[in-house]
Amino acid sequence: MHRVCWTGMVAVLALVASGAVHGQQPGKQQAQTLQKTVVRVLKINYLLYLPEGYEADREKKWPLMIFLHGAGERGDDLEKVKAHGPPKLIAQGKSFPMIVVSPQAPASPQFGWNIEVLNALLDDLIARYRVDEDRVYLTGLSMGGYGTWAWATANPERFAAIAPICGGGQPRMARRLKDIPVWAFHGAKDLIVPLRETEAMIEELRKAGAEPRLTVYPDAEHDSWTVTYDNPELYEWLLSHRRKKPDAGGK
Repeated sequence: MHRVCWTGMVAVLALVASGAVHGQQPGKQQAQTLQKTVVRVLKINYLLYLPEGYEADREKKWPLMIFLHGAGERGDDLEKVKAHGPPKLIAQGKSFPMIVVSPQAPASPQFGWNIEVLNALLDDLIARYRVDEDRVYLTGLSMGGYGTWAWATANPERFAAIAPICGGGQPRMARRLKDIPVWAFHGAKDLIVPLRETEAMIEELRKAGAEPRLTVYPDAEHDSWTVTYDNPELYEWLLSHRRKKPDAGGK
C-alpha cells in the first residue's frame, strides 16, 4: 500500500503599497493589502505495481498506466481495488511492461473522483518513480470511466492515450481531447450507465475532427470491463502511443 499526502500553502498578495489600512476617507482611494494563507491537505491511497526489470536499469523510464475503479470499490480497504481491472489481473499473477497505479477513492458523500487529488498523485509519482511523462495512460470503469473522461478533459496535456469503459462525461468538453487517442468501451445492454453516455462523447470528438475508437459489446450489460481488460490488444494499443508535443508556435 502506498499513500501520498500533500500540503499546499498559497499566499495571495494584492495591491501591495504604502498607505493606511484603516481610516479610509470617503471620496478618496487609498492602497490596501490583503494577505491570506490557505492550507490544503490532499490524501489518497493507491496500489503500486513496478514492472519486472525496474530495478535492473536505473536509467530507464517506464510507461505509466493509471486505473480508476468503480463506485463499489470506494473506501479505505485497498483489497477492494483488486476486484476488477488491472489490479485483479496483477493479483492473479499477470505481468505488465509498465508501472501500474490504482488509486482508491474515499467512501465520502462526494461521489466520483477528485481531479485535484489525482493531479497531485500524478505529480508525486513522476517525482518518486522513473515515469516516462510522454507515455502516461489513463483508464477506468463505470465511476472510473466517468473519472477518465473528466480528468482527461480537464488536463489533456498529461496523457498519451485514454481508455474509458462504461462511463460518460460532458460532451461540450470532449473536443479538448481531439488530439489524444481515445478507445472507449460499453455494453449495449447496460442499464446502469446507458450506452448513450459514451456515444455522446464519441460523437463530439468526431465532430471536432478526431478519430476515436468505440467498441460496443452487443450482449454485455454493465460489466463491459472484464472482457476489455482481458484483451491484450488494449495494452498494446495504449503502449503504441506517445504524448503529442505542442506546436512550435504554442498552438
